[in-house]
Amino acid sequence: MPTIDQSQSHHKSSFAALALGAIGVVYGDVGTSPLYTMKEIFNEAHGLSPDKVTVYGSISLIFWSLIMVICLKYVVFVMRADNRGEGGIMALMALALRGRHKNHHRAIIISLGLFGAALFYGDGIITPAISVLSAVEGLEVAAPALHPYVIPITLCVLIGLFLFQSMGTDKVGKLFGPVMVFWFITLALMGIDSLIQSPDILMAFNPKYGLNFFIKHHWHGFLALGAVVLALTGAEALYADMGHFGRKPIQFSWLLFVMPALLLNYLGQGALILRDPSAIKNPFYLLAPEWALYPLIALSTAATVIASQAVISGAFSITRQAVQLDYIPRLRFIHTSSSEMGQVYSPAVNRFLLIAVLILVLVFQSSSHLASAYGFAVTGTMAIDTSLAFIVAMDVWKWKLRWAVTFLVVFLAVDLSFLGANAIKIIDGGWFPLLIALFLFFFMTTWKKGRTALIRHLQRSSMSLTDFMTQIKESPLIRVPGTSIFLYSRHISLPFALLKNVEYNKILHDRVILLTVTTQDIPYVVAKDRLEIEDLGQNFYRVTINFGFTQSPDIYYALQMINERGVKFDLHEAMFFTGRETLVPSSDPALNAWQERIFIFMFRNSSNPILFFGIPSKQAIEIGTLVEI
Repeated sequence: MPTIDQSQSHHKSSFAALALGAIGVVYGDVGTSPLYTMKEIFNEAHGLSPDKVTVYGSISLIFWSLIMVICLKYVVFVMRADNRGEGGIMALMALALRGRHKNHHRAIIISLGLFGAALFYGDGIITPAISVLSAVEGLEVAAPALHPYVIPITLCVLIGLFLFQSMGTDKVGKLFGPVMVFWFITLALMGIDSLIQSPDILMAFNPKYGLNFFIKHHWHGFLALGAVVLALTGAEALYADMGHFGRKPIQFSWLLFVMPALLLNYLGQGALILRDPSAIKNPFYLLAPEWALYPLIALSTAATVIASQAVISGAFSITRQAVQLDYIPRLRFIHTSSSEMGQVYSPAVNRFLLIAVLILVLVFQSSSHLASAYGFAVTGTMAIDTSLAFIVAMDVWKWKLRWAVTFLVVFLAVDLSFLGANAIKIIDGGWFPLLIALFLFFFMTTWKKGRTALIRHLQRSSMSLTDFMTQIKESPLIRVPGTSIFLYSRHISLPFALLKNVEYNKILHDRVILLTVTTQDIPYVVAKDRLEIEDLGQNFYRVTINFGFTQSPDIYYALQMINERGVKFDLHEAMFFTGRETLVPSSDPALNAWQERIFIFMFRNSSNPILFFGIPSKQAIEIGTLVEI
């Protein structure tokens, strides 16, 4: 498993290639929102009639929502909160934690970050389902008799999408980029054609129409916000995927290409509805000429498959960050690019998302039913992003209090308005992402609490390193040729495996290295800062390998640099010793009964440290023990 080192002189992808890849991956989600947003605004449940005030108002709300949430909040402000180039809610949480040292402050920030990440997984499950399903439903417009085939076709397309993930974001982006460019051009041309027929729709840009929308419809207007927010889906994925393509290519492609195409299509749909109110049943497909309907369905299906890529690749990134920060068990990750270190693939996460997405399609059966579930996850994550960005603005950007509070009040008011409109739909489907989020939040907090309890237990049963060194100096052990490397947590003074090896075998190797792997709250650690070496005497060395939370912790690769730092030995002849704890329930548990059982299950099924840290199996020895927790 190669380690991608930011300090190495890799050939970086050109700006144009990154911008094209961003269009193919990052903007697929928000780019396919025109398929269902206007249709859901005029859903019968909202009781809205397609008159001038309502159509102008809905377009005005979509326009100003895109400006406020995506352009200003994410593109201008939140994307500045890049943790050494890495984005996403886990990176934002790490930045927010950096300036906060009080335990209760840190607990609140961690809870917000973990719950936001959990909501993002809910979004990652719903996005592929609603996007692909809404595209395939176009078959019903072209030929109502095809209705029975919508679900089977959707399931087949989704299975193909997730099987395709192992190719990696880089290849996916290069393949999908040209398709999405054609998609956005098609959106723009469809909108322009309708706009030429009804140019008055441009008046909808005036914010007074958005205000008139609420004045006329009152409660129903507020409920319709739950559909307006569908135009913003993918905003968090835009930030989460920043590590894949970089900030500037994402910003450039949004402002100069993606947003204009989206606005033209929404304007075109609004103009069509005013000309033909019956078009509210599916204004996107009815915007196209009859001869283009089947090609448009095929293109829409391809675009929605691509739309799902934004949240899927974002889920891979956030999961890897959570593993490195020790909020979830170790998982296997595969780097899929030799030049962009943020591009990773996780088979376990891919399987989890695929199974959940297929179940979701079979349970909800239509994009309209899924729309009720969709907005809650999106708006919840956006509100948490705003709260964490406020802390970053205060602590990292050093904003004055009045400016930071203004940022918080303005954007949180927008986020909470959307969240409130979607919270009403929890019974209709919003329960699903909330249930997923609570489930994952519980697992992440249980893992963190269990890991803390385990480390405390090992600390209590360990010997101090100072006492051990004094003991072997006073009573020397037999030293055999070679080098032994003992892995242990930085929280424990003496490696458990070393203590047990001495107790059982009564020998030591000529050279002993006590190795600790740490994950910093930055995305990557450059090579010159990777190793910390301390000579403890008696041919003992304490070595710390520092990784960033986006780097693969390949310690075998990192240790190849140790000879350059004065510790001479043959790495290929060294033996690695790791402790392997088998957890059993305790009569006095540190966790409650449910958490204890779940933590033990997760611990037993986490990735083996030998594989996770890239240690050759022929050079590895595990020393096990039973631990009551």
